[in-house]
Amino acid sequence: MAVSKSPPIAKAQEQLFAPGKSSRAKYTELVVGRPGLGALLKYELIVMFAQSWPGALGLVIRKALYPKLLGSCGRNVVFGQHVVLRHPHKIHIGSNVVIDDNCLVDAKGDTNSGIRIGDEVFVGRNTILSCKNGDIELADGANLGFNCEVFSASRVTIGKRVLMAAYTYVIGGDHDFSDPSTSVLEQTRTSAGVAIGDGVWLGAGAKILDGVTLGDGAVIGAGAVVRESVPAKAIAVGIPARIVGSR
Repeated sequence: MAVSKSPPIAKAQEQLFAPGKSSRAKYTELVVGRPGLGALLKYELIVMFAQSWPGALGLVIRKALYPKLLGSCGRNVVFGQHVVLRHPHKIHIGSNVVIDDNCLVDAKGDTNSGIRIGDEVFVGRNTILSCKNGDIELADGANLGFNCEVFSASRVTIGKRVLMAAYTYVIGGDHDFSDPSTSVLEQTRTSAGVAIGDGVWLGAGAKILDGVTLGDGAVIGAGAVVRESVPAKAIAVGIPARIVGSR
């Protein structure tokens, strides 16, 4: 994968407290992603009315209202309590999808396409899909367990029927740290992206680092840290991960 470099991404507090813009403009830029009072009011009213309702009534309200914020949304999409959407017009969701309680789906970026979720996808409770001007794609039938994170500063793709166990991280970005006189936070971000093939199984707590490709049907052991690509149907375990067998 080709590695791209980008200038440092502004921290949220820098964007919120920078002079020269109104508080409304800063919030709209960070959260709503579209300018104008109308877009802001639509977002705020839907979130205020729908996000926190518990029980079956909450599910019904969110099913009716959340799609009005999204770029596109299929049939039978379930949004749990306290699901947070950022830059929702760049979020596209297929049919028969579950986004469980307390998930963050953040398509933030200036030039990215955002997040695309296929049909019959499950996104477990407390999971984060986070774009930093990158794109994320979850193909049909992908299943993400509780407390997972998928981060993208360029492009991350997760194939069909992928099973990600709880606490799995897919990290589609890195930092340049070549200048020891400057903090890593202030140096450029690099990203080659991550590609996970169809039918891959990631064990609990696995970490997939930037630039890695996992071939179709690969199995990654619990707690493994994957720094190099793994071929199709291989079994990789350990820190750093190494191939120990084949399916």
